[in-house]
Amino acid sequence: MAIRFIIFFLFVLLISVLNVNMCWGREWGPEILMPTEEADITGTRWAVLVAGSNGYGNYRHQADVCHAYQVLRKGGLKEENIVVFMYDDVADNPLNPRPGVIINHPSGQDVYKGVPKDYTGAQVTAKNLYAVLLGNKTAVEGGGSGKVVDSKPNDHIFVYYSDHGGPGVLGMPNPPFLYAAEFIEVLKKKHAAKSYKEMVVYVEACESGSIFEGIMPEDLDIYVTTASNAEESSWGTYCPGMDPPPPPEYITCLGDLYSVSWMEDSENHNLKKETVKMQYEKVKERTSNFNTYNAGSHVMEYGSKGIKSEKLYLYQGFDPSNANVSDNAVLRPQLPSNIRGAVNQRDADLLFLWRWYQQLDEKSKDKAKVLKEITDKMVHRAHLDSSIDFIAKLIFGAERGPSIITAARPHSLPLVDDWSCLKSMVRVFESHCGSLTQYGMKHMRAFANICNKAISLKTMEEACISACGSYNSAKWSPLLHGYSA
Repeated sequence: MAIRFIIFFLFVLLISVLNVNMCWGREWGPEILMPTEEADITGTRWAVLVAGSNGYGNYRHQADVCHAYQVLRKGGLKEENIVVFMYDDVADNPLNPRPGVIINHPSGQDVYKGVPKDYTGAQVTAKNLYAVLLGNKTAVEGGGSGKVVDSKPNDHIFVYYSDHGGPGVLGMPNPPFLYAAEFIEVLKKKHAAKSYKEMVVYVEACESGSIFEGIMPEDLDIYVTTASNAEESSWGTYCPGMDPPPPPEYITCLGDLYSVSWMEDSENHNLKKETVKMQYEKVKERTSNFNTYNAGSHVMEYGSKGIKSEKLYLYQGFDPSNANVSDNAVLRPQLPSNIRGAVNQRDADLLFLWRWYQQLDEKSKDKAKVLKEITDKMVHRAHLDSSIDFIAKLIFGAERGPSIITAARPHSLPLVDDWSCLKSMVRVFESHCGSLTQYGMKHMRAFANICNKAISLKTMEEACISACGSYNSAKWSPLLHGYSA
């Protein structure tokens, strides 16, 4: 009798709960029955991962992006919500000692397996990246998966970019560069469309702070961190000769210092407890080589800093295997916390070529070819440096020229006032003096300062012709300014 009474009581209670929900115009939902782990998040997590280089000498950038994909997938993000840009010429490169495998740590596992090839080769362009971010399928060119960020107002978006950069620009394997002003305009359009709740952006590149300094609004609900400030290089890591070194068969850097810092931190912590701020502080310390800066850079932050108090799982997901990790203050002991030595991003390609040259047999027909490539690269670097210096002296005078083109503006100001002028100056220079290449991107500040001094394109062209003369610009065509070995 007592059992019947209990059953009847529970039935009546159930009916009453249903009636309450019906009166409020709500359908019976699973959240009434059993609150889930994700009850405190609405919407969908999206991610865009970009490796902006090509060539085996830039192995680390695709390794970074592949690793990031694995971190997010372990965190529960669906493949359909992660868009990957990478040239995809590393895994099966003849120089790769482990065909079909990419690693991002000296003792790391394969991070390439399972990574979707959304946009590869000629499809990796700034224009396609903008289309993907804006969710505009019709604007995507050259094929690819067609996957875009079709986000809604309650969604969270994570964007990660790894490559070379320069003042005001980020590299792409296919021209043109990604220019700061254009990228910020895309973010503004995304915000105006009310198609996300909040966004977090991580950028690994030299002078990456210059992409946001003075032009990144604080009211877009977007928080940004960069590997370096507006005036310094970022750093490659796990390179030959470093401690810890890559496996002996590798002749190139496996990762980038800022990038492996955030990923190894995410892999080893409970991201439902770790905040965006906590990760920023830890990555900042490790990327500075523990505040020594003897082989490191200043991690910077921009945009909507109120997002820093939020938990990382909102953007990177949550790996259940880390559920019991309680100490989010330090890295686990097996992770290398103090990497001894690092390589300037712009010199990593030379390190790769030199290691390649050293391992070749003296009788190899490739030995002379690689030596010539090293020589050509060094000659072109010297040509770029001397040409920029000479152009500055022609335009501003021998005494004042060099200091004018290298002067950095106050942090509150953008790199340049007229971004169209900057793009035009670069085109004029490359048409007469050859491609800037990933090394020459460091001279973008010179072009910006020429624009800020209101120098005409005609004056610039005359100076370029005088500086470069009959230089064989065809060899270093603007079409090659994604050039790498």
